[in-house]
Amino acid sequence: MQEMSFKELREHNAMSVEEAAHLMGVTVKTIYRWEKGEVEPKAHCYEILRNKLAYKQQFRNPHPDFTFIDLFAGIGGIRRGFEAVGGQCVFTSEWDDYAQRTYRANFHDDHHIVGDITEVDEADIPAHDVLLAGFPCQPFSIAGVSKKNALGRAHGFEDETQGTLFFDVLRIIKHHRPAAFLLENVKNLKSHDKGNTFRVIEGALKEAGYAISTRVIDAKGYVPQHRERIFIAGFREDTGFDFDKLKFADPTKGPKLGSILHHEGEEPEASHDYLLRDDRENANAASYVNPKYTLTDKLWAYLQAYKEKHQAAGNGFGFGLNGPDDTARTLSARYYKDGSEILIEQEGKNPRRLTPRECARLMGYDSSRKPEMIIPVSDTRAYKQFGNSVVVPVIEAIAKDMLPHIQRILANTSHPSEVAAE
Repeated sequence: MQEMSFKELREHNAMSVEEAAHLMGVTVKTIYRWEKGEVEPKAHCYEILRNKLAYKQQFRNPHPDFTFIDLFAGIGGIRRGFEAVGGQCVFTSEWDDYAQRTYRANFHDDHHIVGDITEVDEADIPAHDVLLAGFPCQPFSIAGVSKKNALGRAHGFEDETQGTLFFDVLRIIKHHRPAAFLLENVKNLKSHDKGNTFRVIEGALKEAGYAISTRVIDAKGYVPQHRERIFIAGFREDTGFDFDKLKFADPTKGPKLGSILHHEGEEPEASHDYLLRDDRENANAASYVNPKYTLTDKLWAYLQAYKEKHQAAGNGFGFGLNGPDDTARTLSARYYKDGSEILIEQEGKNPRRLTPRECARLMGYDSSRKPEMIIPVSDTRAYKQFGNSVVVPVIEAIAKDMLPHIQRILANTSHPSEVAAE
């Protein structure tokens, strides 16, 4: 079957030139140049439109089991988990333009992505059964608090730019009264400000009339990465949901890094240069990771000296050097700077960073959906996005456990708008 042109793909998706330009993050003029054959679109632009067609067939269920909204959506990790159990997203909010670009490339909705949730009236948000929110964690994270203390800046709820965003989640919950919600944040949220921050959150949610359960889950039972996050599940009725009674994958028996690393026989991607092949015409030629991901002599020497300095002082700071049989440290949003928390050993060479594709696998994005996740942004932006994301298989496990409790509440409710109107 002959491949469709960009214009044909656009038209099959019933998209205007203006809509295509918005989706691709380019100008209308650029789209016209592509369609006239003056300039060839990048490979990932074709992937986005092909994926859009496939997505509608796979996920656009006219009769979803439940609807949900995706707040502080990032690149859609929480959404993926709840789509996997039959949910349909009806509203998305994400303020970062680059995260929006990645989100739009991988999800294809009838609704637009809303930016700053603080500027959205809760009454303008559609009725929904479930609210999902990975509200910003920097005001509560150990690294974020340490940095802000050093700079003399406020953190937690005193951080007016991010710390108070929980209360935007709360006002939406109070107005719409969804059957359930799931909130996600860093483990340190529970101990921040001697536990006062978490007591405020917990008390406010209970006062809103929700039965809640919380748990810190380590993702290394699902992916080769030690990554602890706190999850807060809430239900409009007390259905008996209890995180402590649930079983999650054993962190001591999780996969190792070899399961996500590139291998010699792997096919290079048409849209990215993560992998190279000296003989591009020979499909049997071994592929190898682009040398640009290998640390320079200067950076490698700096990281080694930095580690020695802190070890001598009795501190644990330093790089994390890993092989295929290891489990990595937590991938952070600062990974683009030097990659120090997760470096991959290379025989006879300096270690290297993970590629963005390996980061996608490390966060569980490419293990549960085909085709692979589209990465339409630069390496720097991709590292930030994956470092800020959730681990998708963890969300899927939580969503599966929450589903029967959500269904039980919905069975007693004709429509979510009826509850909101009470």
